[in-house]
Amino acid sequence: MHVMRFAPLLAMCVTFGACGESHKPSVAGVAAPVQAAGEQPRPAPAHKTIALVMKTLTNPFFVDMERGAKRAEKELGVTLLVKTASQETSIEQQIQIVEELIQMKVDAIVIAPGDSLRLVPVLKRAQEAGIPIVNIDNRLDPEAMKKQGLAHIPFVSVDNEKAAYESAQFIARSVQKPAQAAIIEGIRSADNSRLRRAGAERAFKENPHITLVATETANWKIDEGYAVTRQLFSAHPDISLLFCANDMMALGALKFLQESGRQAVKVASYDALEEAREAVKSGQLAVTVDQQAAEQGYQGVRLARRQLDGESVPEQVLIDTHLIVAELVQ
Repeated sequence: MHVMRFAPLLAMCVTFGACGESHKPSVAGVAAPVQAAGEQPRPAPAHKTIALVMKTLTNPFFVDMERGAKRAEKELGVTLLVKTASQETSIEQQIQIVEELIQMKVDAIVIAPGDSLRLVPVLKRAQEAGIPIVNIDNRLDPEAMKKQGLAHIPFVSVDNEKAAYESAQFIARSVQKPAQAAIIEGIRSADNSRLRRAGAERAFKENPHITLVATETANWKIDEGYAVTRQLFSAHPDISLLFCANDMMALGALKFLQESGRQAVKVASYDALEEAREAVKSGQLAVTVDQQAAEQGYQGVRLARRQLDGESVPEQVLIDTHLIVAELVQ
């Protein structure tokens, strides 16, 4: 295990026309419709500005999400305005960003909220200003939305509980003798964090040989992942299974495990960042989850454009997830 492999991430957290068959007409050869005499020219579709609000760009997951959104920008002919908070815990900053977007009168907002509750009131104000909202990645709390009267918000994400269950199950299913497990979760007021913890808990509890001894938050951060792992092993030195709800926290955990010589601890994670894939390849990390961040960003902007065009959109779009294990990255 090499500490220097994780150094860039640690520094980042601190700084921050097809041809048809011969007997069919070619699409490229279809002429534009002829305007009838005296008919007024049809106005070109109004150009739209869609804002993408994310938690941060210090996590490569959101860099991938932005990449997918920019692909949709090119395809749909919209202007993408990307706004992020400084950290995943900077909820007040996200709220301020939405306030500014309301003042700017953007045409639509696609948001990956850092908190499932606290963003609801400001998004309600955006909706009252006539701005369509698309919720991606972390689901806004349904009860809070109902209380505020925030309605008709399409949601794009993955089945977080199922994917976390599969990740944790990968390290739990082969345990045949008594073992201790722990969970490092994300921001506790975030719905995706809650679901990932629930999935990991389900996987560990299915195996009667496993005792879940602790679940602690590291707020999605690599440095807190390191510190929390140190605390967990100080209190429970016999932990042999560890599920981390994202790769950033897992990379921090791996650094501590390397430094303390705990090579036998099996670690499962979530997000499939490049550094995590390398850790899987080298055997330091057992498994991680690819939840297709770029596709979430892409689909979020597409749904926003469809709403602006007056189309009906689905209430929920779930993206497929995939386990990344050693056999897939060799």
